[in-house]
Amino acid sequence: MAKIKSLAVFCGSSDNAPEVYQQAARDLGRLLAKHEIELVYGGSKIGLMGILAQETLLNGGKVFGFISRFLNDREGGFEGITELHYVDTMHDRKQKMFEKADAFAILPGGLGTLEEICEILTWKQIGLHNKLIMIIDINRYWSPLFIDYFEHMIKNKFVRSADKDLFTLVARVEDLVPFFSAEASNQQNYVAKWG
Repeated sequence: MAKIKSLAVFCGSSDNAPEVYQQAARDLGRLLAKHEIELVYGGSKIGLMGILAQETLLNGGKVFGFISRFLNDREGGFEGITELHYVDTMHDRKQKMFEKADAFAILPGGLGTLEEICEILTWKQIGLHNKLIMIIDINRYWSPLFIDYFEHMIKNKFVRSADKDLFTLVARVEDLVPFFSAEASNQQNYVAKWG
């Protein structure tokens, strides 16, 4: 399988995010540029999304954004990136990001980020893809969901224990580095585990 050449990153668009999360976005941007991995993201110029794209560009990286015309009217797309694509719907946006990316990483974010995580995990669970999904758990931001609540869903038989393998939870941005040289797909057949 091919190595990771492009990484889709889901993250928040709030300009009020705590500095620790803003710094994580900067760190990830520098890391992607250093490893010559293209950033694929939601095309916004605000919040963690804008910080991430800007830092990737400042360090010589390539940035590909996909933004819906609706969101472009509200928050504006980042015109200075390598390529900014305008799409009709939010679903089109996610689909284009999915097609462009070899793997996924998730920084902290709000409801939009949560929705994106859930969809990409569901697509993997039902066998639509086998791409790596790496959740960056800065300051244990995602732990209540992907450790505590995930165990609650398993206990109540709505999620299988095997589904914990759908994603990898890492504590720091730099923990992604070993995955950059790994295969983009983890080659598990989750559908076959149903039953």
